[in-house]
Amino acid sequence: MTDLMQPAPSSLSSPPIAACRQHSVTHHGITVDDPYAWLRDPNYPDVKNKEILAYLEAENAWFEAAMAPHKPLVDRLFQEMKGRIKEDDQSVPQKDGDYVYWRAFEIGAQYRKWYRRPAAGGPDQLILDEPALADGHDYFRLGALSVSPDGRYLAYAIDTNGSERFEARIKDLESGSLLPEIIPGTLSSLVWTSDSKGLLYGLANESWRTDNARLHWLGQDVASDVELFHEDDEGFRVSIGLTSSENYIVIATGDHVTSEAWLLPANDPTATPLLVAGRQPGREYDVDEHDGTLYIRTNDSHPNFRLVKATLEAPGEWEEVIGPDAHFYLTDFTLFKHFYVTEGRQDGLDQIELRDYATHEAKRIPFPEASYSVSLDDNPEYDVTKLRIGYESMVTPDTIYDYHLDTGELEVLKVQEIPSGYDATRYATERLMIPARDGTDIPVSIVYPADFPKDGSAPLHLYGYGAYGMAMEPGFSTSRLSLLDRGFAFAIAHIRGGDDLGQQWYLDGKLDKRGNTFTDFVDVAKGLIERGYAAKGRVSISGGSAGGELMGAAINSDPDLFGAVVAHVPFVDVLNTMLDASLPLTPGEWPEWGNPIEDAEAFRTIQSYDPYGNVKAQAYPPLMVTAGLNDPRVTYWEPAKWVARLRATKTDENILLLKTNMGAGHGGKSGRFESLHETAEEFAFILWQLGVKG
Repeated sequence: MTDLMQPAPSSLSSPPIAACRQHSVTHHGITVDDPYAWLRDPNYPDVKNKEILAYLEAENAWFEAAMAPHKPLVDRLFQEMKGRIKEDDQSVPQKDGDYVYWRAFEIGAQYRKWYRRPAAGGPDQLILDEPALADGHDYFRLGALSVSPDGRYLAYAIDTNGSERFEARIKDLESGSLLPEIIPGTLSSLVWTSDSKGLLYGLANESWRTDNARLHWLGQDVASDVELFHEDDEGFRVSIGLTSSENYIVIATGDHVTSEAWLLPANDPTATPLLVAGRQPGREYDVDEHDGTLYIRTNDSHPNFRLVKATLEAPGEWEEVIGPDAHFYLTDFTLFKHFYVTEGRQDGLDQIELRDYATHEAKRIPFPEASYSVSLDDNPEYDVTKLRIGYESMVTPDTIYDYHLDTGELEVLKVQEIPSGYDATRYATERLMIPARDGTDIPVSIVYPADFPKDGSAPLHLYGYGAYGMAMEPGFSTSRLSLLDRGFAFAIAHIRGGDDLGQQWYLDGKLDKRGNTFTDFVDVAKGLIERGYAAKGRVSISGGSAGGELMGAAINSDPDLFGAVVAHVPFVDVLNTMLDASLPLTPGEWPEWGNPIEDAEAFRTIQSYDPYGNVKAQAYPPLMVTAGLNDPRVTYWEPAKWVARLRATKTDENILLLKTNMGAGHGGKSGRFESLHETAEEFAFILWQLGVKG
């Protein structure tokens, strides 16, 4: 017997069984049973209930016991993955004002150090030491980071428990000392006033929502900070930014379907804010400024967005600059002094276009591969002669270019180094179109070994997300090589619910059309099986958060298709969460999922696919589930309840594992190697369940 197929040790002969306790809710005349509701600690986020903690710890012990025989495989995978990472890696330096900035890892370090040096020449300066800040903490994450316009101060925010409630500090880069003021509970960017004396930020309220923009003056007590803007709609969130010219601070507010923006002079933040255009339900827009003209990207006339302009005197009167295109999805634009850049996807493929302010005609930058991911990289300056661009594909490592505006040359600055070696000729990639059951063609990006047999004999891993209009880019992954080198194909299903093919693609996978996301994924799996990329039961699948919801729906509907399933921090208790307006995220999520409290049809729609509510007495595939005790996005009890119900209901003997990170949040453990270890565990589980030699 190989280390892939050993049973769990006898010290833990059976998994923990959660108590089943009567609990139900009734809405619209429909009663929904929720026998594991007790797993939610009423004092969350301060989880202290001993019974709940004991259950989670018992599940963790069961996970460790089940995975213990496969520890050699986990260690092997981890060392492989680690060997593909350049330990002493650093970013390509980039000029911003009087300094050149970069960040670097030291050998063995989990976190980066941030540096700068004078552009005119001079010594390197360490401006932020993440390893030192992380020391003594089981979890560490750097949030916002911003250098003042005069280069003297660094504002930064850190999270040391995964709750995403950051503490902001200000460092004097001349003296190296911290200013005495501390701003706890931030959840936003940190934006400086143009005189470097003031800092704008947003605080998270009790519902973990940023409903404000505040101003702090250096040297003043934080208690005296002024609230410049407040959002009363509980579904909206406030963000703070800066125009490309740095003349204006942008305070934006919105939910998933509607937005509104206000402008403040960066040199006078207490001035009366200028409203660009009042909120209209279903209209989204974002704004930038060039020489007194506002440029605005909006979906007011078409889901794929258009670009308009307006004057500061009449910001709500819009003149079209670039009309909407059914085949081109305008995803972003960036203004520079002498030209501007539009980014988007032409029939799902990334494009970067340069345009002048006079004619607005597009000059598209060409890229050689049939499928790739490309975008503007770090371009902090307004007046530039070259553009920093990031490019990768499923077979091409991350590559940083400078695009020279005068010659059109793409100068390679850095190619992701893989110390253990990488030969792109050993792999092949394709972009397939697989029809869904309603006839819609679903794009699929797939990579596999060059000698991959398309006769159903090889294993396949399929990944999906499909929510919030987030596209899954066909990018490069060094970790993924551990599956490819064991004979796997790796596919990404660009299903509806993301915006891979435009905004309509997103709209066709939300609210009452949410079911398309799940059936698209299942139909892609079936299509790949039909084409010989795998056989039924030889497909492993994974997804996280809303992608975890996707995993739950897929195994409820078609459990026999899959041989192994990994659901990371899965959003699986959709109905109960959307019925609870007191939860931090719920009001802001109603535009995405529907409001089942007020809308009976939304209730029935969510109930029809809700993974937790639709668990039934049937055989389920082997399943590994992760959770974060401090996760503010998908609360820990969602995966815990789901696993408890699956254990009590399913009819098979397949392994079911739940691992809760007791000191982490939505993103799992922090640090580049700790997170890598979790990927190694996931891959070991997949190899074990599919019987692939490790």
